[in-house]
Amino acid sequence: MTLTTKSLTALAFCTAAAFAQDSMDKMEHGKMEHGKMMKGGKMAMTADSRFAMEAASGGMTEVALGKMAAEKGSSQAVKDFGQKMVDDHGKANDELKSICSAKSMALPSAPNAKDQAVIDRMSKISGAAFDKAYVHDMVMDHHKDVMMFTKEANSGMDAEVKGFAAKTLPTLKEHQKMINDIAAKKM
Repeated sequence: MTLTTKSLTALAFCTAAAFAQDSMDKMEHGKMEHGKMMKGGKMAMTADSRFAMEAASGGMTEVALGKMAAEKGSSQAVKDFGQKMVDDHGKANDELKSICSAKSMALPSAPNAKDQAVIDRMSKISGAAFDKAYVHDMVMDHHKDVMMFTKEANSGMDAEVKGFAAKTLPTLKEHQKMINDIAAKKM
């Protein structure tokens, strides 16, 4: 069988299309390893690495806001909750860094733009207004965190990242209950 230029081009195109589709399918289902090179030298990001990036940014934000709450909060409940965020999320951040470092998975060194905007907004208010805004933000954030960590704990592909999510989830649920209790007191 003799291949013409036209048939070689068609074969190359079909092979490339099949490879691209397979790569996209693996990415969508979290099966491509973190750091695997794709066409154009871009790194593929798995669901596990996206989770780690978001968890790292959120954790840094929790610590920054917790420090503000411990210093600026007008109620003792807000101050105490803020300190708990500094302690618990600081510990979780260190554990996540250790896991990701061992995998050569880079994490952000600062909160993402959305999280930084929350930090900036909260830094401009104080007193009862701070307490109200902080409690509202923590209620919303811990609801989102519990959902995100539950999803990773149930369906993560990387055993250590999945284990981190499962181990951290009870603490996040405890935080969620605490902040919901504070919010129920009508700050």
